[in-house]
Amino acid sequence: MKVSDFFCVNLQQKNINLKIKNMKTTLITGATSGIGKATAELFAKNAYNLIITGRRAERLEELKNNLEKSGIEVLTLCFDVRNNAEVEAAINSLPEKWRQIDVLVNNAGLAVGLNHVQDGVLDDWERMIDTNIKGLLYITRAVAPLMIAGNEGHIVNICSIAGKEVYENGNVYCATKHAVDALSKGMRVDMLKYGIKVTNICPGAVETEFSLVRFKGDKEKAANPYKGIMPLTGSDVALTIWFAVSLPKHICINDLVVMPTAQANGSTFYRG
Repeated sequence: MKVSDFFCVNLQQKNINLKIKNMKTTLITGATSGIGKATAELFAKNAYNLIITGRRAERLEELKNNLEKSGIEVLTLCFDVRNNAEVEAAINSLPEKWRQIDVLVNNAGLAVGLNHVQDGVLDDWERMIDTNIKGLLYITRAVAPLMIAGNEGHIVNICSIAGKEVYENGNVYCATKHAVDALSKGMRVDMLKYGIKVTNICPGAVETEFSLVRFKGDKEKAANPYKGIMPLTGSDVALTIWFAVSLPKHICINDLVVMPTAQANGSTFYRG
């Protein structure tokens, strides 16, 4: 081997080792569909190692196999964010190499039912409260100390335009997202001295499984909110998340509302 070849190989190896050392890790909840899945795919393309979580083990494994084609490492954690014991067990089980979490995307959330408050279904209310508020808190409580230990990190909470406004029949769902909005503001203050950013992202109409879950599998009802408009996609919101996360260290997007062009606010659409 020529001396020049030796130095070339050595330099390439150093670059590879440096790249591996500098690769960051993102944990995404609710990664098996919609915004969570699109975010995982986008971060994989940008060389982030990923911890993906969800309740559907088969979907997690399928996504893991696809993401690893980007040359990154993927760890799957199958649990329900509503169960704090499961959350703690999952995070506590992380191998040492996965305990430095640079970005947490609190994406897991849902709307169930669409009733006036006097006709509300208690089970629907509890699912929304337990997932959208308590689940977000459980995950953040488990992951934040790992970020604090490294004096760095970024927490992204996926809120909603429903966290800024209310609409008819949205009562409890809007209340849970208003809670996310408030929690994001509180986290921003609490995390400030540790150098940890907190970003609250509030999308308008996004066509994912969201409406299908809200209308409990009724495909016709689930399609109605998007008729006559071009809604956001999971990939659109993922781009917004990536924008916030990829900014220089001294810049933090505290709060961001992103809407389809055809939607002005929580209840005003132009259906041309």
